[in-house]
Amino acid sequence: MNTEKKIGRIDLHMHTSVSDGTDSPKEIIGKVRAAGIDLFSVTDHDAVKGCDTIRALLKADDPLFISGIEFSCKDEYGKYHILGYGYDAEAEAIRSIVQYGHNIRIEKLGMRLEALRDKYGFTFSDSDIAKLYSLDNPGKPHLANLMVRYGYAKDKSEAFGEYLNRIKLPNANVRPEMAIEGILKSGGIPVLAHPSYGSGDELYTGDEMEERLKRLIGFGLRGVEAFYSGFSDKLTNEMLEFAEKYDLYVTAGSDYHGSNKLIEIGDVRLDDVSSAPEALHRFLADVPKR
Repeated sequence: MNTEKKIGRIDLHMHTSVSDGTDSPKEIIGKVRAAGIDLFSVTDHDAVKGCDTIRALLKADDPLFISGIEFSCKDEYGKYHILGYGYDAEAEAIRSIVQYGHNIRIEKLGMRLEALRDKYGFTFSDSDIAKLYSLDNPGKPHLANLMVRYGYAKDKSEAFGEYLNRIKLPNANVRPEMAIEGILKSGGIPVLAHPSYGSGDELYTGDEMEERLKRLIGFGLRGVEAFYSGFSDKLTNEMLEFAEKYDLYVTAGSDYHGSNKLIEIGDVRLDDVSSAPEALHRFLADVPKR
């Protein structure tokens, strides 16, 4: 892979069918190429399998690639999505957290299926349940799609709002300090995804956002996703100010999920790397690429 090629357009946050996207890793490569992206990363939730597959499929003339992951984290202060970039995929430190996160997802899947049956009378065929359990990282989006297919909800929004989000589960989660430590010990760079967004409609700005960042920096956080498809100019500018204040890397990502979200590959609110701040250039210079 030619690491000297010019980098113009980037997208460092997207999901494949290994987690809750609809495109296979192979399809992602084709779509990235068609979109004119020069450098990309796949950040499946709590999984490295998609990146393993992509690295094996990449050809010499394909766009540059950065191994990525997105850990879904929660602690007593709220929810966080911690991105990891450029890690050693064979390192035990990251593999163990991937397995821990997977085990939690499988346990919660069983609890959600039980709650949907007991509370709402929603049942699914044995074959559909087996397919859910066979997924690398089953989550609420997979259940929502199934509920729509069975006619239990008119769309995914109703499936989430009226049913899935009302099911209360035990507080077992990957904690942010666990994710950050695992990424660092695997030689990667931990970055806070869509930093201003919390759980549901929660929006962190100003002093509240700064306190949230300072806690994570104390665990070893090294960057923020300042350029993001869902951000306004105000949110982006605030994150750029925090990045400068705390000497953090900056990244840019769309959060593409295929047909599961109305977001296009490359929609990172940054037209070209040439116009990016120095903190993003530092990230690109320091993170391992293939």
